[in-house]
Amino acid sequence: MGKYTVRVATGDLFLAGSPNQVQLWLVGEHGEADLGKHLRPRLRSGALGIDVPLHLGRLLMVKLRKHNGLLSVDWFCKWISVQGPGTQGEVFFPCYRWVQGHRIICLPKGTARTLSDDPQNLFKKYREQELEERKKVYRWGSWKDGLILPIAGNRQPDLPRDERFLEDKDLDFSVSLAKALKDMAIKGTLDFINCVKRLEDFKKIFPRGKTALAERVHDSWKKDALFGYQFLNGANPMLLRRSSRLPARLVLPPGMEDLKTQLEKELQAGSLFEVDFSLLDGVKPNVIIFKPQYVAAPLVMLKLQPDGRLLPMVIQLQPPRYGCPPPPLFLPSDPPMAWLLAKTWVRSSDFQLHQLQSHLLKGHLIAEVIAVATMRSLPSLHPIYKVVSTGSGGHVDILQRATACLTYRSLCPPDDLADRGLLGVKSSLYGQDAIRLWGIISRYVEGMVGLFYKSDQAVKDDLELQAWCREMTETGLQMAQDRGFPISESRAQRCHFVTMCIFTCTGQHASNHLGQLDWYSWIPNGPCTMRKPPPISNDVTEKDIVDSLPNLHQAHMQKTVTDFLGRRQPVMVALGQHEEKYFSGPEPQAVLRQFREELAAMDKEIEVRNAVLDLPYEYLRPSMVENSVTI
Repeated sequence: MGKYTVRVATGDLFLAGSPNQVQLWLVGEHGEADLGKHLRPRLRSGALGIDVPLHLGRLLMVKLRKHNGLLSVDWFCKWISVQGPGTQGEVFFPCYRWVQGHRIICLPKGTARTLSDDPQNLFKKYREQELEERKKVYRWGSWKDGLILPIAGNRQPDLPRDERFLEDKDLDFSVSLAKALKDMAIKGTLDFINCVKRLEDFKKIFPRGKTALAERVHDSWKKDALFGYQFLNGANPMLLRRSSRLPARLVLPPGMEDLKTQLEKELQAGSLFEVDFSLLDGVKPNVIIFKPQYVAAPLVMLKLQPDGRLLPMVIQLQPPRYGCPPPPLFLPSDPPMAWLLAKTWVRSSDFQLHQLQSHLLKGHLIAEVIAVATMRSLPSLHPIYKVVSTGSGGHVDILQRATACLTYRSLCPPDDLADRGLLGVKSSLYGQDAIRLWGIISRYVEGMVGLFYKSDQAVKDDLELQAWCREMTETGLQMAQDRGFPISESRAQRCHFVTMCIFTCTGQHASNHLGQLDWYSWIPNGPCTMRKPPPISNDVTEKDIVDSLPNLHQAHMQKTVTDFLGRRQPVMVALGQHEEKYFSGPEPQAVLRQFREELAAMDKEIEVRNAVLDLPYEYLRPSMVENSVTI
């Protein structure tokens, strides 16, 4: 019995408030009290002082219901706090979601609880009801056989309200997209009249607001050093691997004994690397405006110099075919235009795998599986929920092939870089930063998990945690156990898995997303399509290269999409800088504070390092890594 002070915080968005009445209940160990319909959350925050004639005991949760009048307006509730008898200060009940319809929503305290932390089953019914309701909203969909599952829905309105862009980001997205399409429509009408005759003609669509690195790419894209650098630190640093043997597909014809000797010398020295695009072999190319396009499946062999430069030694544009002559090999000693066209074909192939395998699959689609599995399996009380909440068919073929070879280790930088032989390569700035950021996230996860799980058995006994893992591996990833994805594991393995989830949705996506403007603004360095077949001889002119590259209209479309998707987001939350306070209590706050301090230290060190580099690498700089996958 006594007087309780209730504070309610509405989101900061312009349309976060609602004129509808909100009814509140306080739920304690010994009963619950109906506070009535005293709240209209129009403002950012408000407070109520209410006498309760019941002895509630220790407060467990707050319940709320928005009553719809003639007009139903959604309300974004950040949190509710209560102070009164038995609360020992102000107690926070986090929400951070949209309140819709008129159903009752239960908000437990910010103190995370596993199932074993609730021996009296005070929260058991709430946990079960929350997951039951969530499974009705977060439903698995399907797209194509052989692909991991998406969330059900075809349009943005089909998504749960809490998974859509907030108003400020949605407005920025819509306005920017409309402007980009308008510019393309106006300027694109001339693309069918004008044509590209020389490589420098692509400067017609080189963006005015280009980045300093994009300008450098334009000036140096023909150089072997920049070509090799991109496999280490470019838009797609996910394909390069150290050679353990000469690839079987690399058939050296008579007369290339010197090349074989050079390759074997680099192999013995441990400085031979390769990039194999065999995933593209046999993929059906697109047809654009009744004109067929072309796809190659190159192999590039490169050598790592003592000074850290990665230089190409030989390029094979297609794998050998049974009963056919060996495919031609292109060398740096070939005529300049022939060598340049071979490298351009590699850059186009890299563009395809970057956008579909590294960016879409390993960034967006995996993140979607993590999000849906989390919402279907972990109630908001669970500690892991509070940590993780965060053409013509050829493209489908590539995604299906990429999904089939997707492994758990490939999503974990310490394992992935070790498997690819890149640990310790000093010129791999991506590798260094990925390992550093992974370590910071890992310590954060270990700190949080250690607060709630004291042993391996505690992890195994958590049925919600095991269900989350199975939902992701067996359902979302379509029985991925045979590719190393876990189902049940120890505490250390669980921390590794949660670290993978967070890194995938933050650092890994950033490393594949932020470089698009830098590396693809100059179209010849990353052409989205090729209009002529791969060359079969060294007899190549500049016209042959121009005729193979996208025409002006295609290039304009690529530039428009690259500008739109690759631009720096004006509305972004950097990794670890979220305002939501899902955890209460000093121990979780201390872990979060340490996480932020380590991120700030890494950010500063990268800034100092980049100041003396010829080509700065900042895609994994924590202040530039977004807290979740948003675009």
